[in-house]
Amino acid sequence: MKNIHNYKYLEQRRKELRKSLTSAEATLWKHLQKKQLGGRKFRRQHSIENFIVDFYCPKEKLIIELDGAYHFDFAQQNYDLERTNRLERLGFKLIRFENKLVFENLEFVLKEICSHFKNL
Repeated sequence: MKNIHNYKYLEQRRKELRKSLTSAEATLWKHLQKKQLGGRKFRRQHSIENFIVDFYCPKEKLIIELDGAYHFDFAQQNYDLERTNRLERLGFKLIRFENKLVFENLEFVLKEICSHFKNL
């Protein structure tokens, strides 16, 4: 199987996105980095095929996406659905949270992420 991770042509865009995390992404990243959550390594702004995902856990093949108001647009929702379907067909599990949930109930978000780990 050919490599579908971190295509070179997306490298600069991934770097830009890592430098300009949303406040919700930065907050969640503080709890995901350095194997703090269930001993799992997470990557931020990781690309799979032509998609750049917010967070990715290679061990679990788990993708975490945070959605702001931008994602409530009808066209964006259709794109997100197609993107999710493609990533799931490739064998990844994708979970989404609204940005505001990270601030309003971070404990729930972290527990929900852990619930997708195969073994804790």
